[in-house]
Amino acid sequence: MQSKLLLLLGFTFILSACQNDRLIKRGDSLEVAYQKAMAFYVEGDFSEAAKAFDTVTRVGRGTEYGQDAQYYLAESYYKDKQYLLAASEYDRYVSYYPQDERRQEMEFKAAMCYFHQSPRYKLDQSDTRRAIERFQLFINRYPDSDRVTDAADRIDELRSKLAHKAYEAAQFYVRNEMYKAATIYLDRVIDQYPESKWAERALVDQVKTYIEYADNSVVQSQAERYSKAIENYEKFLQLFPQSDLRGEIEDYHDEAQSKLADIVTIEEEADEGQS
Repeated sequence: MQSKLLLLLGFTFILSACQNDRLIKRGDSLEVAYQKAMAFYVEGDFSEAAKAFDTVTRVGRGTEYGQDAQYYLAESYYKDKQYLLAASEYDRYVSYYPQDERRQEMEFKAAMCYFHQSPRYKLDQSDTRRAIERFQLFINRYPDSDRVTDAADRIDELRSKLAHKAYEAAQFYVRNEMYKAATIYLDRVIDQYPESKWAERALVDQVKTYIEYADNSVVQSQAERYSKAIENYEKFLQLFPQSDLRGEIEDYHDEAQSKLADIVTIEEEADEGQS
């Protein structure tokens, strides 16, 4: 039993010694330190690679090894899914080496960091907006880049998430029959995200909401609100003429027209009775 324990302790000591040899030690040259960092990176141990490359960047600033270490430091954080740290290091690379050929790649990947940080639509969307800003800046700065299409697609995806969040906020007011607030929030979805599927759905809901708003209003306000429902139907036809929701919104349109016609008839009869 004792001999087995000694064998185990000896094996553990050897492993520990081997591991220590892989770490950067005082006295290692910059080249050796960089090679040790790269060994971790190649093996996929991105956490240890980041620690090692961070050391190289601090002792090798101003050298080629230092520059490459800064690049791989950012890449290590990115591959380790530490996206905010990665974004910071990508930005640092651009700041230190603004004329470097890898700048375009760094700026795109910094935007991708915020894209990966973007949470599901119900949560705070600060990182979503930051990602959109960074992708748009990339497109403006590098309009001929092969990555522009990818950046534009990412913006569309992120904007759809913002539209979804705004749409759900509008639905809160719809469910609680707070019609004025509901129409305001539905308008935001339509005006700010007209290219999204949520704008299409919001326009249908807007027509329906104005009808319900009118139904629950004093007589003097009903005609205006039924007319608003019809106006939003016409906007829907302009924006989404081939929509699968057209049948649904046409039913609401017909209802609004019928109710508006009834009001007009009542008003005309009242005018005739007074004359």
